[in-house]
Amino acid sequence: MELLLDYNIWISFLSLAALEIILGIDNVVFVALMVQHLPDGQREKARILGLTLALVMRIALLFGVAWIISLQEPWFEILGHQLSGKDILMLVGGGFLLYKGTNSIHDEVTGDYKETMKTYSGTFAAVVAQVVLIDIVFSFDSVMTAVGLTKVIEVIVAAMTVAMLVMIFSSGFIAGIIQRFPTLKILALSFIMLIGVFLVAEGLGFHVPKGYIYFAMAFSLGVETLNLLSRRRRLARAAKKDN
Repeated sequence: MELLLDYNIWISFLSLAALEIILGIDNVVFVALMVQHLPDGQREKARILGLTLALVMRIALLFGVAWIISLQEPWFEILGHQLSGKDILMLVGGGFLLYKGTNSIHDEVTGDYKETMKTYSGTFAAVVAQVVLIDIVFSFDSVMTAVGLTKVIEVIVAAMTVAMLVMIFSSGFIAGIIQRFPTLKILALSFIMLIGVFLVAEGLGFHVPKGYIYFAMAFSLGVETLNLLSRRRRLARAAKKDN
């Protein structure tokens, strides 16, 4: 009951769920390509079953990460700084998020992203197995992002579950919004990089209050909302002048 009354918990939950939904659309589109060769009766079943099993595997990975974070006894020392299992995971995870965020933003801005494996084949079971495997490979950044926002496992599991349900039943609608406002994805990737910096700092022994991260995210989202509203009004005025 105390968790439900803590506003920090709700901020963490909403922030994480929103990031999971925005950044998970690409995965949903990828899954749609993988199942499109199946018969109509199996296509939707394979998509839902694959994403559901992928969520289970992602939660299992989360508990593995949470166990490593609990290892706070020093393993070794470098340049006078003692590193535990938690520190190493924070450094590796933070570095990975920085790389993933930078690389993804570069691809979005330059348009260098090239879609691979456009055709797929295989039975129903093979396709489901491929969906699960691909999601495991690409879920490390999702799990590390979650850990960077909150250490409450229940919140992370709830946010991941809600995000997956939204992506399963509303993927077309969400994809349409992101296609209409592509800067939202850039903003989400920027948040990923911000969390990466936070994790690296934590790994090096510098504690950064999460309130700073939430404030930066809220401020950036507010500015982007104003930009979108301003752009929409300019387009409306231009349309009136043309008429």
